[in-house]
Amino acid sequence: MNKPLADRFRPQTLDDIVGQTHLIAEGKPLRKIIESGQIPNLIFYGPSGVGKTTLASYIANKTKKTLKKLNGTTASTADIKAIVAQLDTFSGINGILLYLDEIQYFNKKQQQTLLEYIENGRITLIASTTENPYFYVYNAILSRSTVFEFKSVPPEETAKAVRRAVSLLEEEQGITVEISDSCVRKIALGCGGDVRKAMNAVELSVLAADGDGTHRIVTEEAVEQLVQKSAMRYDRDGDEHYDILSAYQKSMRGSDPDAALHYLGRLLEAGDLPGACRRLMVCACEDVGLAYPQIIPIVKSCVDIAQAVGLPEARIPLADAVVMVCTAPKSNSAYKAIDKALSDIRRGNVGPVPRQLQNMHYDGEDNPDKGQHYLYPHDYPNHYIPQQYLPDEIRDRVYYNFGDNKNEQAFKAYWDKIKENSKN
Repeated sequence: MNKPLADRFRPQTLDDIVGQTHLIAEGKPLRKIIESGQIPNLIFYGPSGVGKTTLASYIANKTKKTLKKLNGTTASTADIKAIVAQLDTFSGINGILLYLDEIQYFNKKQQQTLLEYIENGRITLIASTTENPYFYVYNAILSRSTVFEFKSVPPEETAKAVRRAVSLLEEEQGITVEISDSCVRKIALGCGGDVRKAMNAVELSVLAADGDGTHRIVTEEAVEQLVQKSAMRYDRDGDEHYDILSAYQKSMRGSDPDAALHYLGRLLEAGDLPGACRRLMVCACEDVGLAYPQIIPIVKSCVDIAQAVGLPEARIPLADAVVMVCTAPKSNSAYKAIDKALSDIRRGNVGPVPRQLQNMHYDGEDNPDKGQHYLYPHDYPNHYIPQQYLPDEIRDRVYYNFGDNKNEQAFKAYWDKIKENSKN
């Protein structure tokens, strides 16, 4: 069986690698390290298909080390020991470079097995992960490694790889391939920054191309069918899941309906209706809040409709609600107030409930101050009478401050007047 095009296409020089210019462009630290030939233990962190394996292979060739590959999802401690056993053989004469893909799936014992050998330099570890290594990789490995973050490859860089891949296929198969700039761009955009996906799309596009045995014509229709939805990067257990949810909520908070609708669309395309609904309701309460409190039941109604009709129609009520949240006035005054109250409680700033607020209790004969002494506000003008509500220890604490929006300022003016009149 032939290797996938992505494996046959491995660049031979650093300049052939597309993307990651922040790491391997001239003068960048990682490039200088590679060119020095003195390779430390490295962790490559970033999405799939952006060159982590490619760069590890290049480093192994550059340093003349024997490259060994393991995958954290399938490798065992026995696999590590088998590699260690090769250190004293001819294949390990220049040292071994171990490329460990998906290191986050290695348990603590497996990672500890590596420590002795990566510390003395006999094994150079290059580990890769699509998850944040500071959350998923044990400190013992992290402290002995340097982390470099890889980013999605931009379309203009991916387009270079697409054209080189077409040239490789022409050379391999002895054919000419006619592919328009528009098709190249569609593939580059459709892969979502994943060069491996782009290579697969190129290979399939050529296989599906019109023409004869010596000349192929790649059509836009074929490309559109082959790359549809492939631009979506989404893993509900991965960093990207939380990045999109975070961007979605922050765009609503920042009153940007265009960005919020974009991230809503990405969530819905990935089928994450629950995540889209939950963050929308939180945002209505946290970020619009008392500036327009009527929005809370409106958003809840939109969410109920979306969950009742399901996708794809759910996009309509959710879009209505998202735009409304974005364009509504904002206030987080109640959100800040409850967090201040909780902070006091967690620090132990509580105390007994004032007597006048307690549920009615029996007063013993030894109680000199019989009666609850609660003042019922509705018995007084404007339904208000000053009395202490907070416990004695925090009687003067202020948690809530009126927001500067029209709605809360109107309430403030009302209560300022009522409270001033109560003093007279």
